[in-house]
Amino acid sequence: RRSAQLQIGPDGKLLRCAAAAETVPPVGVSKACSSCVRAADVKEACAQCDRFVCQSCSRVCSCCNAVTCSLCSITDYGDVGEQVLCNGCSIFQV
Repeated sequence: RRSAQLQIGPDGKLLRCAAAAETVPPVGVSKACSSCVRAADVKEACAQCDRFVCQSCSRVCSCCNAVTCSLCSITDYGDVGEQVLCNGCSIFQV
């Protein structure tokens, strides 16, 4: 049995949708960058919170190369130099 997320359709009925097929946000959902509120490219979304993020605000994790927003990443100013880490990878860095 396959499990998929349920969504409310325009007629108010529940619809079973595949999460992978949903690349464009539903009508009425903001496509603005979650950090600077400028229009964001629809294909750029934070890998951790799924908020839209523009290219100038997106950060790429140094460990896993995931695209993240400023809320889901930290910048480590260590001895090695400046390093961006997503929240998932930052717990492994001491």
